[in-house]
Amino acid sequence: MSEVVAFFDFDGTLTHGDSLLPFLRMVRGTPRFVMDIVAVSPYLAAYTLRMLRNDVAKEALLQQSIGGLSIEHLREHGAQFSKNEIPTLLREDVYARLRSHQQQGHCCVLVSASLDVYLEPWAKIAGFEYCIASSMAVSPEGLVTGKINGANCHGQEKVLRIKRLLSEIGLPARTYAYGDTSGDIPMIAMADEGYWVKDGIRPFIKFKS
Repeated sequence: MSEVVAFFDFDGTLTHGDSLLPFLRMVRGTPRFVMDIVAVSPYLAAYTLRMLRNDVAKEALLQQSIGGLSIEHLREHGAQFSKNEIPTLLREDVYARLRSHQQQGHCCVLVSASLDVYLEPWAKIAGFEYCIASSMAVSPEGLVTGKINGANCHGQEKVLRIKRLLSEIGLPARTYAYGDTSGDIPMIAMADEGYWVKDGIRPFIKFKS
């Protein structure tokens, strides 16, 4: 175990934007994906207006688009997406920072609310030691319900899962964290060195209470 651990958010941090919608579009095909978006537009609008939690809007979209599909079918698409599509979404600046940590022998951990069916295979390709992500509930028949299994890996949930991981692998001497939205702030704030990457890479200023 490295004495230094670096935690990276995915969407908007390592990528130029969202990855879930491109993945769902690949799985569903453009015509059905557009119909899915129209069907859940009231949920998406309410989330945009901060009238609905992100996990509620997310589950509405997942139930509409991939609810009832085989988990194995989604894993196959996830492997394809991680290999062919994610490389086109990556930000050069933050990805270079990931490579710098890896070259120094630091343990790198991907921490994201996006789905494990495509993040886990990509994390292996990119050389992450661990991947913490949201997963989908699956029926005994192997079909995705559209519900998130447990809590959405967002906000304080990221901190809880990181603490769980560190309790298993040991506490590092120093930690870094990178994120770009309010849902990443708890993770960034807990790190010894946090970076806000919304526009470039800037140190995250911690305000003392």
